[in-house]
Amino acid sequence: MKKIYITTFVLSTFFFAGCADDYLDVDQTESISTKDTELYNNDAGAAQFVTAIYNKFLNWDMTSFGWIGLSSITSDDADKGSSPGDTGTDKDVLDALTYNASNPSAESTFNANYDGINRCNQALNIIPKLDKADPNLRARLIGEAKFLRAFMYFTLVKCYGGVPIVDHLPVPGSDSDRIMQLTRKTSAEVYAFIESDLNDAITALPEKTAYSVNERSRASKGAAYALLAKVSLYQKNWQKVIDNCNKVVGYSIVSDYASMYRPAGKFDSESIFEIYAQGAVPAKGIEGYSNTQGARGTGGWGWGFNTPSQSLVNAYEAGDVRKNATIIFRGSTLYDGRVVPNTVENERYNYKAYSSAYTDAWETDVDIKYLRYAEVLLMKAEALNELGQTSEAIPLLNQIRNRAGLANTTAASQADVRTAIWKERRVEMAFEHDRFFDLVRTGQAKAAFAVDGKVFTEGKNELFPIPAAFLKQTGNLSSQNPGY
Repeated sequence: MKKIYITTFVLSTFFFAGCADDYLDVDQTESISTKDTELYNNDAGAAQFVTAIYNKFLNWDMTSFGWIGLSSITSDDADKGSSPGDTGTDKDVLDALTYNASNPSAESTFNANYDGINRCNQALNIIPKLDKADPNLRARLIGEAKFLRAFMYFTLVKCYGGVPIVDHLPVPGSDSDRIMQLTRKTSAEVYAFIESDLNDAITALPEKTAYSVNERSRASKGAAYALLAKVSLYQKNWQKVIDNCNKVVGYSIVSDYASMYRPAGKFDSESIFEIYAQGAVPAKGIEGYSNTQGARGTGGWGWGFNTPSQSLVNAYEAGDVRKNATIIFRGSTLYDGRVVPNTVENERYNYKAYSSAYTDAWETDVDIKYLRYAEVLLMKAEALNELGQTSEAIPLLNQIRNRAGLANTTAASQADVRTAIWKERRVEMAFEHDRFFDLVRTGQAKAAFAVDGKVFTEGKNELFPIPAAFLKQTGNLSSQNPGY
């Protein structure tokens, strides 16, 4: 009997060892017959395959401790934090930029994104076959799956450079599919694949306003255009950045910056794509996201990792409201009246990870806003300035500054405006998982890390190591990044 593999051996069994994700309650290597697809051959069944992709972002290995380590603790915005003797497995070496090819955080982030890509490929394989589901819904779901696959590949290419492109469900026993899973492509090939997925998604996805309230966390056309603009930003395709930013419509920056990181700010007018966290069981939050970053010690509520650096504190201008909306200071009183006692171990903590209702819970109601309209304005400003249209870039920069309670920029030349935009990205988007990658793509990394007392080795630290356990399986099909 013909079978459809709804969970298969993506990047070999190494990537699923110990992974017990309850994907449609089917074991990792289980298959279902074509008869059994009738169980899912309806609107609700089709939607389950894409809901499973979104659910991956709530997992510890995808969006929590390891990812915090790679995207934030490594940067000059944050220090390891916690107690001196608590390394957080590897957060000390991430902080010092001394990690190697066996780094657990680099490995878990690599594996988790391929687990998510596998879910995307499962959805893309089976949804077209569900002919009793509404055709318009199926088209939209395919668009969502392609957006999410593009999002994951963007994470991978930023972290590791060229990686294997797994564009379909591999057939067990197929040598060509085995080679596909184990062969690194170039960064340019990965970016081209991301762009193809996003262009397909744009065709299929509706605008944000077309979704009902209970579907507001789903990807929209605006999210696809915004991500495509960001992908172009990383490749310095400046005109494409502008063109795609111009197509992100129906959004606006909110007046109160701090409100975005509180429950009332979920899916506000500025939010383009965010990971939705609902709280404790049976609702779901991002596993350990708030807890690992909460204040540590007597009177605290968490592990205390990923603490704001002095370098970040110094980056804020006087009167910038974003400083106190981003950083919890020891001895301060939070928006809900909670007093942070002087007995906690670290001077500062990440306010954007704080939950009032689920303060010390493992799963909380803190969302991650991965794409905001403020970033769209800053991306467009950066691209305009790089194309010599500095006078058009400055008003966009000033929109962001004015919302923060700051006066218009005094920068006027192209070089000064470039520096001002880069600085504005830092203080606007601190702890939103962009700073390390911004430093790398703009060439600021070596100097910025030196200010923070870290040594950034050019030609090496631009990328994280490909996991040694993966390379062990590849033979001569893939090689390690330079310096590892």
